[in-house]
Amino acid sequence: MDGRERTERTDRHVEPDARDRDEDGRARNARPRDGLGRPLPYGTDGVERQPEGLVRTPEETVVEAQALLDAGKPFHAHEVFEDAWKSGPDEERTLWRGLAQLAVGLTHSARGNPTGGARLLRRGAGVIEEWAAGTGRARPYGMELGGLADWARELAAEVEHGAAKVDAAARAPGLRGR
Repeated sequence: MDGRERTERTDRHVEPDARDRDEDGRARNARPRDGLGRPLPYGTDGVERQPEGLVRTPEETVVEAQALLDAGKPFHAHEVFEDAWKSGPDEERTLWRGLAQLAVGLTHSARGNPTGGARLLRRGAGVIEEWAAGTGRARPYGMELGGLADWARELAAEVEHGAAKVDAAARAPGLRGR
């Protein structure tokens, strides 16, 4: 095929090395995103993306993620948790990874993917419970891990049993309880 690859979903041709890249040359999708993180066509106004690689304090992470969850942007909250997971101390990486899984589970549930949503909600619930049991910390940074695990399992059951899509803002968890 004349040195170009044809994408499956569009008639647009993409040069093999014409991928979006960041300043360090790493592949990064620069397409705008909607509130649930779905890519939009180039040139479309999207939701402002979370800057990647920010180092926040745990308090800043919880506050920023909660604001995004409350605004119905769980995909973007997942990116905040992912930054904490990648930049935080080793002994907390599992906590932040589990919280990121909860946010992605809510994202999939809001997008209408009950199988993926339920699976990630349950996986995240198990991860944060296991972390709490292993560390003896049920309320790190004021977060109510037991309540979050209960919320995740309840939502997982709901989406598996008929909820086509959930309203991400209305179903946002309270990281520190409600």
